[in-house]
Amino acid sequence: MKLIFEQSDLQKSVNISMKAISSSTTMPILECIMIDATAGEIKFISNDMELGIETIVPGEIVEKGSIALPAKTFSEIVKSLPNSTVTVETNEHMTAAITCEKAHFEIPGKPGDEFAYLPVVERDDSVKMTQFSLRQIINQTLFSVGENVGGNKALTGELFKIENGRLQVVSLDSHRVSIRNLGLGTECPDVSVIIPGKTLGEISRLLTGGLEDTVTVYFAKNYVIFEFDCTMVLSRLLEGRFFDVGQLLINDYSTKVEINKQNLVQCIGRASLLVRESDKVPVIFNISDDVVSLSADTAMGSMKEDLEIHKEGKDLVIGFNPKFMIDALRVIDEETITMYFLSSVAPCFIKNDEEGYNYIILPVNIGR
Repeated sequence: MKLIFEQSDLQKSVNISMKAISSSTTMPILECIMIDATAGEIKFISNDMELGIETIVPGEIVEKGSIALPAKTFSEIVKSLPNSTVTVETNEHMTAAITCEKAHFEIPGKPGDEFAYLPVVERDDSVKMTQFSLRQIINQTLFSVGENVGGNKALTGELFKIENGRLQVVSLDSHRVSIRNLGLGTECPDVSVIIPGKTLGEISRLLTGGLEDTVTVYFAKNYVIFEFDCTMVLSRLLEGRFFDVGQLLINDYSTKVEINKQNLVQCIGRASLLVRESDKVPVIFNISDDVVSLSADTAMGSMKEDLEIHKEGKDLVIGFNPKFMIDALRVIDEETITMYFLSSVAPCFIKNDEEGYNYIILPVNIGR
């Protein structure tokens, strides 16, 4: 096999492939990137048996062939090369020679037929959206994906539910819920699947396009496939029951607060300077008239600051873990947010009128 690449194209494709390289495996072949140039195009394939990536690489095929190369070594070599033409050539002993200008490396590879290729799955239902929209939805919900507590692995993923042409994405842990809704603008099949949080994190990093660039999501039995640019990402779906967040969504409230989001984020950030996560000390919200007083009292000191608000309803004193509140606020794009409260022991809802987003945060018991 003999292939010729531009270093920048080669490095970009290697970086994409590295997202599905296993960091801990008893199968050495899974630590490799498969280079397949047996047909009319060059494909890089990586597979950790849960997540698989196949990307088409720009380059010239001088001599067809295939080889699996150790991903970490290959990646570090490519990254170190000058921005010039790179030649990858293999011999009958499965040794790959990598040449760029005066640099020459030789590394051992493995036969391509030893590699675990991606499974061929039937692409049943699909939906198309912009790369910008999908990346935004993931980033606005991924922070509240739960851990595998109590054996419910489903909560380590996000619920993707399509109904009546509307996509709802839900993530939750034991303290908060994140919900994003998006109208798809086209007829779509109804779907309800749980996609691993790890997969969505990698998809978010791989999607670099904007509003003009699309990604097609295929839903198959036990799998989901993302296709964009010249890359396909295939992931297993999670099994199990996802928590029904519908029972949490209520329209009743006793206190409604409108507040400048950035001012609130900065104020909570200042209060957090005195709060260590191990202390589990809340930031107290004292809501009255047109002011909310934020305060923190810890072993490191105390702090109090007033912010202007527009309030409807009752006065209220409630406490929150500052990190959980900031995580939600930071991903909201709007300048002014609306917060809804029922009582000092009930969840806070942060949502807009269209309910494009809905963040539910459980309060901390402040003993009042």
